[in-house]
Amino acid sequence: MKKIMLSVVMLASVALFSFAPKAAKKDVTTFTVDASKSKVDFTGSKTSDFHTGYFPVKSGSVKVDGGKLVGGSFVVNVAGLKVTDAAGEKLQGHLSSADFLDIAKFGEATFTITTVNYTKGDRATVTGDLSLHGIKAPITFTAYIRSTDATKGFFAEAFFPLDRTVFGVNYGVGMVDTDVQLGVHLYASK
Repeated sequence: MKKIMLSVVMLASVALFSFAPKAAKKDVTTFTVDASKSKVDFTGSKTSDFHTGYFPVKSGSVKVDGGKLVGGSFVVNVAGLKVTDAAGEKLQGHLSSADFLDIAKFGEATFTITTVNYTKGDRATVTGDLSLHGIKAPITFTAYIRSTDATKGFFAEAFFPLDRTVFGVNYGVGMVDTDVQLGVHLYASK
């Protein structure tokens, strides 16, 4: 009797698993960052003025599933810093020095996405790990996902303040604002 019951239970289990719906297969598409079009703009302020510039994006990739950003990472060329206002090369040299970014030691920064939560059709809260100036810390910002089309490519932007002191960039605190305003413009293609 025990053998019959055991056989019935095993047969029922096999039948249930055989007809259970299969999990949907994820169709993740990887886009390669277009370094010639991608950049990180910055605006830094002090008590009497502000300065603007940008960092080129060196490389990276993003992952899209069902038209939604789901992951990725990219490398920023910190050593490629360009000041775009009248302060020009003098300020560029100071920002590149050990007082600020110390590009001789820390020529790159990396950002790796850990979570993406869509709040609207084209808007998502992105959290990830930023490694900058030898320090890795989590940051969160709102991203505007402009395109995830396989033919047209991927394009997203984000605008947010970044507290530089979290990453050990402490020069001039009190005279130079600790928040640097960033504008990330990321293009990628298949």
